[in-house]
Amino acid sequence: HVQLVESGGGSVQAGGSLTLSCQFHGYVYTTNAMGWFRQFPGKEREGVAIKYKRGGTIYYDDSVEGRFTISQDNARNTLTLRMDSLKPEDTAMYYCAAEWVRWPEIPPAPAEFGNWGQGTQVTVS
Repeated sequence: HVQLVESGGGSVQAGGSLTLSCQFHGYVYTTNAMGWFRQFPGKEREGVAIKYKRGGTIYYDDSVEGRFTISQDNARNTLTLRMDSLKPEDTAMYYCAAEWVRWPEIPPAPAEFGNWGQGTQVTVS
């Protein structure tokens, strides 16, 4: 079991930046994929940025490519999502997730991930 705790959400004006952090603990060595999903009201969760150990693959959703950057600091047990040039359509609940996946799915399937944080709200106006 992996424990994930997000922080860093909040409200920001369009064009601004936010950095989300996910502290991870537990059996992280059992996972080979870690990243961020978001959920709009009334919608399914969708992958935003995922890091896969297999081949060092990083997935970004087309809507955030070039604006968001995912990084991982294992010494600090932290997964980070740097979000720049934020748009109102980025407003959503953001979740950190981790799992061992057989191979990277494009786009990432939330159902493939069994470890989730509680979520952090990002609001862009």
